[in-house]
Amino acid sequence: MPRVTTTIKEHIAHVELSRPDKMNAVDPDMVAGIIEAGEALRGRKDVRVVVLSGQGDAFCAGLDVASFAALAGGDPMELMMPRTHGPSNDYQHVSMVWNQLEMPVIAALQGVCFGAGMQIASGADIRIAAPDTRMSILEMKWGLVPDMGGMVLWPSLMRSDVLRRLTHTGEEFTGSDALGYGLATEVNDAPLERAMELARVMASKSPSALRAGKALINFALKNDAEAVLLEESRAQASLMGQPDQMEAVMANVQKRVPVFK
Repeated sequence: MPRVTTTIKEHIAHVELSRPDKMNAVDPDMVAGIIEAGEALRGRKDVRVVVLSGQGDAFCAGLDVASFAALAGGDPMELMMPRTHGPSNDYQHVSMVWNQLEMPVIAALQGVCFGAGMQIASGADIRIAAPDTRMSILEMKWGLVPDMGGMVLWPSLMRSDVLRRLTHTGEEFTGSDALGYGLATEVNDAPLERAMELARVMASKSPSALRAGKALINFALKNDAEAVLLEESRAQASLMGQPDQMEAVMANVQKRVPVFK
């Protein structure tokens, strides 16, 4: 069975981790499936928003224990150091691919979201968590550190002292806790339904503005004020007067639903 499935409907790509019998634990096939699913969406103009979720009762229980045992038998440097996707190895790209996609990505979290799952979810732009979701930056439990993109993604989400505490203790926390930490955007008893609701709202907006907005936010997180001010102006100028922007204006004036081509 495929480890990841993608369904595209009404400009929304629903990507599901599809190993519910193992709580969507990450094994090599899951790594390959996540990367393939993410890369398949890159550059697709018909997809405006991505929703990322896990089938069954969990988002992702983390690294598959059997896979962990198998990896421990090899040369760690040969396993971890080769770069396969720009600056990332495969295990980092399962998180970074969602951050790199042009369109917004919303993750729906329920059940458990541990270790690898926490990092994959953090690659999304927005995370909707059930209040009782069990979450953890779990790697310290196994004598390890997060190594799947978390240390690129988390500093922009959390205060450094919170990040240090969660990393050094490996403690478990809830979706409600995650809201205060910055790891959840909001909590909802039905996270997938809420994620889809947000996705439909976003999918009704200008596709080019959605992409420009995500690119601008990512740029702002990595550059100084002078560069960001210049990029704001460049991004705005690239949108003004173009078909998507004109359709957004006309739909608002005419009080109708916009139709973007």
